[in-house]
This record gives sequence, C-alpha cells and structure tokens, in this order.
Amino acid sequence: MSKLNIDQKKIKQLFEDKRSDFLIPDYQRPYAWGEDECQTLWKDIFDFAFPDKKPENFNSDEEYFLGPIVTFENNKKLEVIDGQQRLTTLMLLLRVFYKRLEKMEDENSMRTKQNLAQCIWKSDEFGNENKEKLKIDSQVALDEHKNEFLEILKTGDAKDFKSQYAINFRYFEKEVDEFLKEYPNYFAYLPTRILNNCILLPIEADNEKTALRIFSTLNDRGKPLADADIFKAQFYKFYVAKNQKDEFIEKWKNLEILCKEVFSKKDNTSTDEIFNRYMYYQRALKGNKNSTTEGLRDFYEKDSYALLKSDRTFEDLQNLGSFWQAISIQDKNYFDENTLRWLFILNYAPNIMWANITSVYFMKNKDEQNQLDNIKFSKFLEKITAFIFAYSFIYPSVSQLRIPIYSAMVDIINDKEMDFSKFLFEKENLKTFIQTQKFSNNNSITRSMLTWWFLKDSTQKTPGLTEQFQIEHIYAKERAKRENFSGNEIEFIGNKVLLERTINIRASDFSFADKEKHYKKSQNNELNSIHKNYSKFGKTEIIERNNNIINDFISFVEKNNLIKTTNLF
Repeated sequence: MSKLNIDQKKIKQLFEDKRSDFLIPDYQRPYAWGEDECQTLWKDIFDFAFPDKKPENFNSDEEYFLGPIVTFENNKKLEVIDGQQRLTTLMLLLRVFYKRLEKMEDENSMRTKQNLAQCIWKSDEFGNENKEKLKIDSQVALDEHKNEFLEILKTGDAKDFKSQYAINFRYFEKEVDEFLKEYPNYFAYLPTRILNNCILLPIEADNEKTALRIFSTLNDRGKPLADADIFKAQFYKFYVAKNQKDEFIEKWKNLEILCKEVFSKKDNTSTDEIFNRYMYYQRALKGNKNSTTEGLRDFYEKDSYALLKSDRTFEDLQNLGSFWQAISIQDKNYFDENTLRWLFILNYAPNIMWANITSVYFMKNKDEQNQLDNIKFSKFLEKITAFIFAYSFIYPSVSQLRIPIYSAMVDIINDKEMDFSKFLFEKENLKTFIQTQKFSNNNSITRSMLTWWFLKDSTQKTPGLTEQFQIEHIYAKERAKRENFSGNEIEFIGNKVLLERTINIRASDFSFADKEKHYKKSQNNELNSIHKNYSKFGKTEIIERNNNIINDFISFVEKNNLIKTTNLF
C-alpha cells in the first residue's frame, strides 16, 4: 500500500526544512503564470496580512491557505508533481522581499531577512546560507528560460532578462516598492506574515506513480499533467545524450501543435492521443490480442521506457501524426474521393476503435513516402465500417468490440486477410437487433447510420469535416405532438436525416410540404429530391423508408462478406 505524508505547514516551516530541496522535474511544463496570476496572489496575500489596508487589524491566529504541493522523494530531492507554478512564484516573491531588506538594518528587518534566506538558500549546520545553493532547481525539458529563474534567485537581478520569470519578478518589485512607500514602518511585517501565517499543504508520496495519481485527483482546474509530458522527458534525455537537444525540442513543439490541431481535446491530452494510437500498433506487432488494455503510461514505461529511447519511435509518431492530419483536412493529394467518403462516415462511427485499427493499418502498409494504396485502403475502410457499425447493434459496449478488433490488428501485421471469420453475423438476428434499436438522437449509432445512408449514394458530394449537420425529423417531432401522432414511428431511423444546422433551424417545425423549399437548399441529395419520391410523409412513408435503410444496410454488410452463409448440407 502506498504511503503518504500529509501535514499542513507554514511557508517558513516548509521552506526552511533541511529536507526541502525542491526539483521541478524534466517532464513538467514550462513556467506559465503571468501577471494576472501574480496580481491575484499579491492582492490575496496583502488583503489577508493587512485587513482593510490597516496592519494593526491583522489577527496573528488566522491563517491563509495557498494550496497543496504534491511531491515524492527521488535521490534526496523532492520532485514537484503539483504546485510548480505556485512554488516558483512564491520563491520569486520572497527573493524580492529579501532584495529590499538587504539595505535595512533595524532589528525586525534583519531577522526577517535571515528568515527569508533560510527559505531561499541551503545553509550549513550553523545556519549560514550558501547563496550558490538554492532550495529549488528546475530541469524542465522544454523551458529554455529555467536558468534565468535560478540566476534571478541567486542574484536578485532580472533587468537583463525577458522571460516570464523576469517579468513576474519585476512585477513583484513594483508592488513591493509601492508597498514600502505606503507602509515604511511596517515593511518587515508583510513578508513575516507571509512566512508565518500563509499555509501550504505538502503531500509527499512514496513514489512517482502515487504522486501523479494524487495530482490527477486534486487537479480539477488548470492544466492536468498529461502522459505525453512524461514521455517527452524520456525522449528529451535520449536526444540530449545524442547532442540533439535543440532539434528534438523543435520537433516536439511541432508534434504538439499538430496534435492540438488534429485531435482538439478539451483538456490537455491532445498529444496523448498520438501515443495512444501508436500503442495499438506496438501491441499488434507483439501479437497481443488481449482485450484488457493497460494504461498509456503503464504501457510505455515498460523496461525503463525502452520504446521511447529510439529514433524510430519518434519518427513513427511524426508519420502517424501527419497521416491523421491529412485525414483531418481531407487532403486530396493524399486520398482519393472514395477514400475520403469512407473516412467521413467513420468520423461518425459509434466509437473510436476505428481510429486505432486504422492507425495499425497505416503503420503496416505505408510506403517509403508514407502513402497508402487508395484502392486497398478504401476497401479496408469499407469493411471496418460494415463490421463496426453492425457489431455495435448487437454489442453496444466498446469493450466487447475489442476482442474482434484486436484480433484483426494482429492479422493486419501478419499480412493475413482481415475477414472477421470468427465474428460473422446471422442475417435475421442482425436485422432484428436493428429493427428493435431505439434510434434516439443522443444514441451514437443513430448519427452513424444516417451518415452512412447519406453517403451511400455514390453521386453525393462528401462534405467538409467542419460542416455542422443535425439530425432532422422529417415528420416534425413537435408537430407530431400537436397532431396526436400515435406510435413510436416518429423516432424510427426512417424518419430521420442529416441536415445542415443552419437549414434545420428554419425547417424543423414545418409540415412536410412546407419543408420542400428548405430541403432544396441542402447538399443532401436525398432531401433535394424527397418531395419527388413522396407526395406526403406520414407513418406509412416512415415505415417504408425505415425498411429501405435497414435492408440496404444488411445488404452492405453482406456485400462485405460479414454474414454467415447457410450450409444446406
């Protein structure tokens, strides 16, 4: 069982501790706090220490909580997992106070200066600080200004620096100087109250994994530490040893930019996604069909991150990233029209598994120019569309899809036909599952089926991935309520269609006859001509169209040899 040391401490108590030798590790992100955060910190601390701007109103029994600091001990240093920004900024602030106190000789100022020194620098057994040995160090891989931070702490001089460290240091200098002018007789009181009454919550774990887990639990705001940050540090060490640090930093930044554009995660895990998709390729190379997938960090940390100590791995990640970038921009220099059609359909697949197996296909079949044979690739995409969509009707959980997909990944690596022969569908059974499916608008398979139906027409132009389509009820849902439409046909797939958002807003509640002028503006071929095929659209027409969609889908699955054949003998 993991052990934790958790004990609320005053800043002075924590920083002057002999064990407090903080290290911002290489996998952390560069310092990011700007003037807004520093201004908030300064105001909060000042308002606490000088209530109503009156130093005499301070209650020495009160405390102000600044937040947690999550660390673990590594080679006698406390590696900072959470609290990096706060800890760094506090050090800059304390160094500004020390700088201003250096020329003050009254007793309170001298004592305060000594207390600050014990928090900033290491000291010998007699309490004499060594100004070459700071209580904090930074090894952040992609922080080109970390040495400026350390130099500012050592010298108290930031005038020649332009980093965010220097900007924030000068901001605190300005605030401290204004404070000194207004409260010349109380100057030492503010840093003293910060040291003695501002509280941090140090949480020390017994290992890195536990510390990272605690951080993920605590950090419900700000930017979470992504797995890719850990991986970046391993690559960094590898390329530093090869004297290729600068080249790596540039390539990594480009990879991060690409991933942010392509995967557009709401949190900070965009770069994780390329590692995730590459993991499936590596699993398949090892013949791993196990449906239990370990965590991303657990996978890559095997054998001391051996996979990340390789030029080939980073090159693979770059190539895989470029492949998905080409998909995201629907690059016609990379893919033909038919391939782009299937990629658009799969973009609305009921789960993300298609992207994982497609990554394996690309890594296995790309040529020296990182291109694929479009004819073969298009057939592959068509097959996985048929299988994944059909399988999702019977087994909606993505965890159940892993078994056939992981097996197919290994088949791809071994140059075997991806035929899903052990997972074929019984025709009538599949049809029953589809017919009894509730095609609600929030059910992912609804949009999946409507997208497939939309692009089944070979003359239909493939839209851009950024175009917004909504699910339209042809027989308007609100209208059905007013007209006492009986039965559940209103939610059949036969009553639904993809329609551009801008058109859907205007057409949503009209009668079928009145929708014609709006439908003609759509790029959906079926809607352009729907009034030619149907003079009215009620329950009978919904059922007819519903049967057409289901029967055509069954034929599509059958065309891709995914239906069990009946042996009559």
